[in-house]
Amino acid sequence: MNYEEGSEPSFQDGEGYTETGLTEAHGFNQLDSGRDLAAESMFEYGSRVGFWRLVRLFEERNLPMTVFGCALALERNPHAAQKIREAGYDVCCHGWRWIKHFELSEEEEREHIRKAIASLEKSVGARPLGWYCRYGPSQNTRRLLHEEGGFLYDSDSYADELPFWQIVEGEPHLVVPYSLTNNDGKYAGWMGNSDQWFNFLKDAFDMLYAEGATTPKMMSVGLHMRLVGHPARAVGLQRFLDYVMSHDDVWVTRRCDIANHWAKTHPFP
Repeated sequence: MNYEEGSEPSFQDGEGYTETGLTEAHGFNQLDSGRDLAAESMFEYGSRVGFWRLVRLFEERNLPMTVFGCALALERNPHAAQKIREAGYDVCCHGWRWIKHFELSEEEEREHIRKAIASLEKSVGARPLGWYCRYGPSQNTRRLLHEEGGFLYDSDSYADELPFWQIVEGEPHLVVPYSLTNNDGKYAGWMGNSDQWFNFLKDAFDMLYAEGATTPKMMSVGLHMRLVGHPARAVGLQRFLDYVMSHDDVWVTRRCDIANHWAKTHPFP
């Protein structure tokens, strides 16, 4: 689950425009300048309503999750941060803010990483073990994470379906790749209803499950509170969770658990 609402580019934080990404407002471009209050309220829906609906769906099934948490967003939503802490969710840092890291200077990015760590330590009570930028890292991101230290993995890659090792400044670094394919972002594009999304995820799961009989496989599903948090979309997630749980030999777990398992069973050679 991506917790971004409250950290996106905005007038209050000095960007001079309203973010519309992954909302019903995306693509309309109804304003040439000024605030888009409709789009802002769509982000607000994610933290006011969507978050709690998604948490309920996971709690009813006693399932864990990883939260891709933007530090400023969770800092501004202490009730959500408290719930995440109490539930024991893994918080993979989604940056200090939901902005494009590849547009930051090296010093700006280094400062954002440090601010994010300090913020999450206070809001959710634990240092983040993972990192994932908005859409793409900069050429400096992985090196800066290595220099900062304390990270178990990053997810800034779409290159594989299994974790893999990289060498960063002469030392091994674990990558737990993510997916924009099995992602509710499809609702903001060509996909219109929950049946389509459920069947899309089901097809991916079925192929990976069959392949998993002989080769380990990992499936990442990305959730945005302001998208799949709406009832007509959340029902597709509900159906998919129940479908996954109807199968044996499936491990629904947090990304930090996957990283620890991989490092233990497939250590860097």
